[in-house]
Amino acid sequence: MEKGPELVCVRRCPGFDLAQIYKSKLEAMEIPVLLEYESAGTLFGITVDGLGEVRIMVPKPYASEAEALLADIVDDENTLQASDLIDEEPS
Repeated sequence: MEKGPELVCVRRCPGFDLAQIYKSKLEAMEIPVLLEYESAGTLFGITVDGLGEVRIMVPKPYASEAEALLADIVDDENTLQASDLIDEEPS
């Protein structure tokens, strides 16, 4: 089985609708996108405790371009940047 390109998360958002907007913008710029989410969140409309969270995944070579394109979209107050989730080592 052939392995595809390494995917990285460029944005996390609370809900499928907002994720579709991000996906459409990236695809319009010819950046391949995969939405990664728990199916229970979409199926039951649950948006608490991480179940409604959608991760916007792109191939690693497109990550910086994708982050720049999404930077100008006004974020919902609950939207997390992927960089917000990386724990930095204490100095």
